[in-house]
Amino acid sequence: MTAEDSGSRAAGSLRPGAAIRSAVVAATGETGESGYPRYAGDGMVADIDPATHTVEALLIDGSELDYGLTVRVAERDVDG
Repeated sequence: MTAEDSGSRAAGSLRPGAAIRSAVVAATGETGESGYPRYAGDGMVADIDPATHTVEALLIDGSELDYGLTVRVAERDVDG
């Protein structure tokens, strides 16, 4: 899972799509407040819809994402 900059043009901003934080998360066996399975790891806690891989809720180090930031889910490459 990667938190990304959406491309704000403010001075000192990152380029669009630049990863500012990434983590490997694993299922916790719990259901989050959103009703979807909860995943956690490396300071991130996310409720993810398993059918669509949509992140329904996300905390990074206990805080919600700032406006203008997005999150992307990618399958882990276990073969390489």
